[in-house]
Amino acid sequence: MNHPFLRLTLLIATGLAAAQTQAQTQPAHGGRWVTESGNLEIDIAPCGDALCGTVVRVLANRSMEAPGQAMAPADQRPALGMQILSGLRAGGEGVLSGEIYNRETAKTYRVQLTLDGPQQLLVRPYVGIPLFGKTQLWRRVSEPEVAR
Repeated sequence: MNHPFLRLTLLIATGLAAAQTQAQTQPAHGGRWVTESGNLEIDIAPCGDALCGTVVRVLANRSMEAPGQAMAPADQRPALGMQILSGLRAGGEGVLSGEIYNRETAKTYRVQLTLDGPQQLLVRPYVGIPLFGKTQLWRRVSEPEVAR
């Protein structure tokens, strides 16, 4: 049967299913996170059919390669507004897989993100397979209290 009402109902149901899938992924991993180095605040939010992470605040300029020193980034573009996480999609068992950009080396790596409780995110950039990576711990940014 080729009825307009039936097509509209199917279109709405498909849209609701897609929105529900995105809503199930976004709230847990989404939101604002401070990187392990304490350099950046990243907002993880939907972008297209995936999640992405964008720098919304620069907090410091510490080197991850040489602890205790200032970072000399290979990528000279400003960090603020830079998308460092992209193409994050559910990969099973609460893991998101995608890519992460390292401004210090100007290289992109594969990455897995796993929640470690509601306030901690395990971020594992790697080359080849996850075994060849190093896990970082990012912390969720607390929502500031609104003055009344």
